[in-house]
Amino acid sequence: MHRAFFEAGADVVTTASYQASFSGFAASGISGDETARLLRRSVELARSAVPSGGRCRVAASVGPYGAALADGSEYRGRYGLSVAQLAEWHRPRLEVLASAGPDVLALETVPDMDEASALVAALDGIEVPAWLSYSIDGLRTRAGQPLAEAFAVVAAVPQIVAVGVNCCDPSDVGPAIAVAREVTRKPVIVYPNSGERWDATGRRWTGGSRFPPADAARWVAAGAAGVGGCCRVGPADIAAVARAVGR
Repeated sequence: MHRAFFEAGADVVTTASYQASFSGFAASGISGDETARLLRRSVELARSAVPSGGRCRVAASVGPYGAALADGSEYRGRYGLSVAQLAEWHRPRLEVLASAGPDVLALETVPDMDEASALVAALDGIEVPAWLSYSIDGLRTRAGQPLAEAFAVVAAVPQIVAVGVNCCDPSDVGPAIAVAREVTRKPVIVYPNSGERWDATGRRWTGGSRFPPADAARWVAAGAAGVGGCCRVGPADIAAVARAVGR
């Protein structure tokens, strides 16, 4: 699958580690050592798909705490944990993924500015650059905080080399680019989902795809340094994005 996205024109792929966690795997009887091996393996698999001689990069996917719960709470945030508790939970996974040698850590689908603060704290001493992208609803995080305040959390953090939004409705992308640029002055990356909605109770996607590859050129014109897709966006969509931006 990683190779299919590279062949479609992607410059960056994310590893299959978004929902993987020590606590989640332990609940299924998987040991800590085996969990660490599997996390490292996710980076190795993505790296093995990188075309020779290209500029393609591997981003180690670090999903929010709610993603590991597998109940849709990454689209709500506000888990009842403190910033310190969230940082303690995230740190072991960050350490293992960083040790596998990704080009960047993708702190993605963050629904809550408190969790962004926790991720920044958990990054301390980890010498791999990271991007941080929020999942949003309009110009607010999924937890309801103003997006400008959320981006301010990471604006002065040198290790966060880019900011953006992901797994949101495509129609929310344009306004979010303007806020991210104004607040952080960092490169902006955007990769919305297809526009479908996840039904956590029914465990299925609902609605039709509204992912507009042609809009990628408008996102770039608005100041996005990187454009792509998240859930339900496949290689054919990415190939269309690549064409839209002249790749």
